[in-house]
Amino acid sequence: MEAKTREAMRWIVGILNTHQVPYRIGGGFAAHVYGSNRPVNDIDISLPGKYFDVLIPDLQEYITAGPTHYKNEKWDCDTLSLNYHGQEIDMTDIDTLCMSNKDKTEWFQTKDRYRKYPNRILEIEGVNVSLIDPRDLVAYKGELDGEHQLVDIEAVKDYIRREDLESSGR
Repeated sequence: MEAKTREAMRWIVGILNTHQVPYRIGGGFAAHVYGSNRPVNDIDISLPGKYFDVLIPDLQEYITAGPTHYKNEKWDCDTLSLNYHGQEIDMTDIDTLCMSNKDKTEWFQTKDRYRKYPNRILEIEGVNVSLIDPRDLVAYKGELDGEHQLVDIEAVKDYIRREDLESSGR
């Protein structure tokens, strides 16, 4: 993981914890933690949007967009985007986050579909971080386009297989 990503993760998780904001990190960052060798482009964080106003004073200097409503053919949600010393961080309101399926024929709320498992709290670079469960991450990334999603999915599936083997004592 690049230094800018580690530092941004420490910074944003520290702020979220200070304000006792429930959150979880997903996307490529989580996939990287679970074994993907693809570089991390951004840090995707979902949280209740009611906390945006609480966080803005600490984030103000790094805000690049929002909070605002964003909608395209794939996403419909409230967002807040940051750039912390070259590392992009995208914060999304989990309560408004809707996405379309892979075929773009159906809209659904992600919290209803990709919160089947509890968050994972893992120590990353000495910081306890709340991550999307790998099983939810595989299902979520399966609705996204791009070769990089397939790379992440295979790496996360390998992580799940290793976990299953360890838990079964093999």
